[in-house]
Amino acid sequence: MNNKKMLTSNSTIGIVLFACFCFVTVTEAEEYFKPFNVSYDHRALIIDGHRRILISAGIHYPRATPEMWPDLIAKSKEGGADVIETYVFWNGHEPARGQYNFEGRYDLVKFAKLVASKGLYFFLRIGPYACAEWNFGGFPVWLRDIPGIVFRTDNEPFKVEMERFVSKVVNIMRDEKLFSWQGGPIILLQIENEYGNIEGSFGKAGKEYTKWAAGMALSLGAGVPWVMCKQTDAPYDIIDTCNAYYCDGFKPNSPHKPIMWTENWDGWYTQWGERLPHRPVEDLAFAVARFFQRGGSFQNYYMFFGGTNFGRTAGGPLQITSYDYDAPIDEYGLLSEPKWGHLKDLHAALKLCEPALVAADSPTYIKLGPKQEAHVYQLDVRPKLVNLSLSGFSSICSAFLANIDEKKTATVTFQGRTYTLPPWSVSILPDCRNTVYNTAKIGAQTSVKLLDFDLPLVSSLFPSQKLINQDGIFRSSGSWVTAKEPIRVWSNSSFTVQGILEHLNVTKDQSDYLWYSTRIYVSDSDILFWKENDVTPKLTIDGIRDILRVFINGQLIGNTVGHWVKVVQTVQFAPGYNDLTLLSQTVGLQNYGAFLEKDGGGIKGTIKLTGFENGDIDLSKSFWTYQVGLQGEFLEFYSEENDNAEWVELSPDALPSIFTWYKTYFDVPDGTNPIALDLQSMGKGQVWVNGNHIGRYWTQVSPKDGCEQFCDYRGAYSSDKCTTNCGKPTQTLYHVPRSWLRASNNLLVILEETGGNPFAISVKLHSARTICAQVSELHYPPLQKLVNVDVIGQEVSVDNMIPEMHLWCQDGQIISSITFAGFGTPEGSCQNFSQGQCHAPSSMSTVSKACQGKSSCSIKISSSVFGGDPCEGVVKTLAVEARCTSPSSDGFVSSV
Repeated sequence: MNNKKMLTSNSTIGIVLFACFCFVTVTEAEEYFKPFNVSYDHRALIIDGHRRILISAGIHYPRATPEMWPDLIAKSKEGGADVIETYVFWNGHEPARGQYNFEGRYDLVKFAKLVASKGLYFFLRIGPYACAEWNFGGFPVWLRDIPGIVFRTDNEPFKVEMERFVSKVVNIMRDEKLFSWQGGPIILLQIENEYGNIEGSFGKAGKEYTKWAAGMALSLGAGVPWVMCKQTDAPYDIIDTCNAYYCDGFKPNSPHKPIMWTENWDGWYTQWGERLPHRPVEDLAFAVARFFQRGGSFQNYYMFFGGTNFGRTAGGPLQITSYDYDAPIDEYGLLSEPKWGHLKDLHAALKLCEPALVAADSPTYIKLGPKQEAHVYQLDVRPKLVNLSLSGFSSICSAFLANIDEKKTATVTFQGRTYTLPPWSVSILPDCRNTVYNTAKIGAQTSVKLLDFDLPLVSSLFPSQKLINQDGIFRSSGSWVTAKEPIRVWSNSSFTVQGILEHLNVTKDQSDYLWYSTRIYVSDSDILFWKENDVTPKLTIDGIRDILRVFINGQLIGNTVGHWVKVVQTVQFAPGYNDLTLLSQTVGLQNYGAFLEKDGGGIKGTIKLTGFENGDIDLSKSFWTYQVGLQGEFLEFYSEENDNAEWVELSPDALPSIFTWYKTYFDVPDGTNPIALDLQSMGKGQVWVNGNHIGRYWTQVSPKDGCEQFCDYRGAYSSDKCTTNCGKPTQTLYHVPRSWLRASNNLLVILEETGGNPFAISVKLHSARTICAQVSELHYPPLQKLVNVDVIGQEVSVDNMIPEMHLWCQDGQIISSITFAGFGTPEGSCQNFSQGQCHAPSSMSTVSKACQGKSSCSIKISSSVFGGDPCEGVVKTLAVEARCTSPSSDGFVSSV
């Protein structure tokens, strides 16, 4: 029997939900929940006496602004999350020892209370090592300067500092009454982070440290369970958990602990000069369904929202400013569809299964074929507790049918019924009979993000301006002013010592930049030696990271980029004294690995000049003058109150210039659409808006090859699979949060290191203007209707089992037009649909009537809706493409 017949052959479906699944409402006294205890057994976390199957959404609070937090949390909840998860970022909270920062983007208490106000639980991963592609893995740089310290091992100086900070966080949470037993949202804590990956580097001391960290955490009396991820030797009272793309085969180190997945990598991070990662949602949903199918109980998406590495928070080596992570909610706070929608449907299906999943101690395994299997969760109960009209079962029963074949569709028989399973997919049957979801069949809409409105940058610094039309885009003439950064030691804070100092020991990470300067004397005989012997002198350095720029007498002669790579640079000197200046740059501090306290930056090993008449010159023991940072940084050229710079008007025909500051003002349109700066005309540098540090930018181009024209979701995912953006700059758009902007006269300051054209910079709106969906008659039913709490103990009519297409516009927009509608056998894909041989003539009018002018609409996938069957005996599909616009835009959209 095929799935379509299976769904329509019964008039009802039995659904049972437990009352304990409802969230407690917020009270006026900020007791967000009635106080409840959290414990666990071998099957799941036990919340207020009930086992729970939990979906968690990862959101790192500093990677968004506080103004964004409520919307991100609400969208996570709407997407089916029960829990919000975050790391705690030590270097953000304690930038100097004993000086704490829990304000602005680091207001952890405010973030936790917002989570609670939405009726969600909170999973706080204190660490305090985070990794997270965050600068120095979250460690404050001052930590490495403590005498005798060795990070993350049985080292007393480190343990003292770690315990002090972890205690600080736990005490703050307790003082604010944020633990579950106090009526707060915190149900789970984490100590350390993926320590098992490096524990072996420390030998016996590593194992002792693991025991100490666990004991220290438990001694703080937080009153909720603690976890350690990727820690197979986690002590008895700590739950060891899984971090990976797939965790369906994971088992904790004790049969008394539940199976938990703390990091489901739904995308991946990106480095400058690399392709963009993309994990297909069909595979992601498959991984999640398999996890719960095989006994999992808690799953956290890393990330549900990735956000932005504002300022200099991006980790190393070479992490980009965007931390979009291909997450269900994109960097700007817009939904990434179909990923978000398909996962929302998955979570709804899992909630329908939750009574059976928590009732059974373990599933029953049934082999259905060579690569097909079922896991059945069932518990016999009294008939009055269940709806018997569907099958007569006197039990709670849910089943997962999996086809792990990467290529072939399989037809299997389960409990006397026939089911068709696409390759690499799982079907979910909440009542052990009816399929309500398959991981490979997407019914959720696709949203196409557009960049609208190239806005000119307008400066009020000079009155003589005119707008110039260049290829249809208006740019402002005379709208930029500029100031040069000195290529030399520039302040009294410089100092001179013999030898080469390590970069971080000097900068303390107060700046990316460190100048090294010395003088070289070149004799006339050296010049003659080079000419007569056809010798070219060279500068050689054993190793550098991340960037080294070489200047002679103020002129740039070479650049090297890499992670501890050797430098061999041809040099040319004038007779007499020459200034040799080296500029070392970090691009995010190392965020992963053992012995981070020893991992620095700048120059390592010997520096030599080769090719001189009297032999090589070892500069490693020469006297060098050191200068931390750039003059414009320390004079705060980017500040709105700054009047230290000598700005001059920039001519549109000026040549690109290295180490130059640019300044202008710009306006933004009204509305809520996110704002991005398009910096593809620039080279490398940093950018500020109204004094807020947006981050680093760099137009490093990714390799031309390695991107697949067609992304096949089937088979195990890795970060090299389904990549995009080949042959293009890794990042050109930079998020400027709306809360950092005003309607007009926004100050934009750019530090350009390598030369770029600021006149081509533009401001763009980021929005989801095009939506598409494609749903067939064989699709699963509308899950949100089945999950509605009103169906507890009730029957669901056959009408509610008919598949539906649901379309909706984000952030207050409406469906302004239907650009394609076809019911029958439409062909193509989103933005390329066309009519097939079978087509219902009323398709466009029916969809337009149902959807146009509305923020959302639903259309049943039934021939009766479209005036009759356009082709009997053929499975029919509805395909729709629509446009979303703001109600005030009158349908006008300017796309770039």
